[in-house]
Amino acid sequence: MAFQQEVPAEMIAAMCRRAFGAATTVIRATKIGVGTWNDTYRVEIADRGPVILRVAPSPERDEREAMRNEYAAAPYFAALGPLVPRTLYADFTHQLIGRDYMLQEPLPGVPAADRLNAYPDLTPYFRQLGTITRTIHNVRGVRFGPVAAATFATWSEALADQFQTLADAYDRAGLDAGEVRRIRAAVDTHRAVLDEVREPRLLHGDLWRLNILIDPDAPEPAIVGILDYDGASWGDPLADWTIHQVLRREGTEAFWETYGPRPAEPIRQLFYQARCLAGARLDIYRRNIDLATVPPVHWDLTDVLKGLDA
Repeated sequence: MAFQQEVPAEMIAAMCRRAFGAATTVIRATKIGVGTWNDTYRVEIADRGPVILRVAPSPERDEREAMRNEYAAAPYFAALGPLVPRTLYADFTHQLIGRDYMLQEPLPGVPAADRLNAYPDLTPYFRQLGTITRTIHNVRGVRFGPVAAATFATWSEALADQFQTLADAYDRAGLDAGEVRRIRAAVDTHRAVLDEVREPRLLHGDLWRLNILIDPDAPEPAIVGILDYDGASWGDPLADWTIHQVLRREGTEAFWETYGPRPAEPIRQLFYQARCLAGARLDIYRRNIDLATVPPVHWDLTDVLKGLDA
């Protein structure tokens, strides 16, 4: 399923006039980014300078209402200060285009995914990432679940809902949801362990190289921007995508120097690994990628199921 749909130039101009006034003149709009969810443009506006336009998928494709979740989450990322973009305007009325959209101030830097491999030593990068991730996780919530709809009193309820949502998405895609439903059932078996998490903490949801900006001219990696927290939620810090990625990669020891102790919660980590793998399998399908070309370590749930069934 393709989530992106090109936005015509005349529609981009209309969006900018609605946001900044009838006299607004768009000089050019250039599509940017490597993401597959939102359509993102850098828009040059006369007498104003550049802005970033992000347009969500059509409502029938945007089952998560992700942009609305990001908009609701923005005040909770205040501790990151200038590292996160400032929202200039948001329009969820669907009067112009029938899709949610936001205009934001641009941030400096380039995606870490494009530049990071040029540095021989990533120690400074992972130290910064540890500090940033800890800053996010220090923000406390009241209930568990997506920021725009945190409706669960316990972490096990929220996690069960996440696996049920994944299973339903598998069904709609025509994928076999049997393994995902087994993991959903395992949540009930391990509720006591999961509900040791009593205080919801803020999670970014997708904090990794594509959503991190670094200074391309710095002599060592320097993080200058954090993007795309449309998957932000309240939950167990160990469930965040960043922790999953750091745990499965070598050379990330510096992360724990600033974040704090490395987690030692094997059952909970199995559930979080399962959620990441199951989500990746769905994403592979949605991007029309041949599953045979993706190493099973990125999507296969066999070993996780064995651990949960033991």
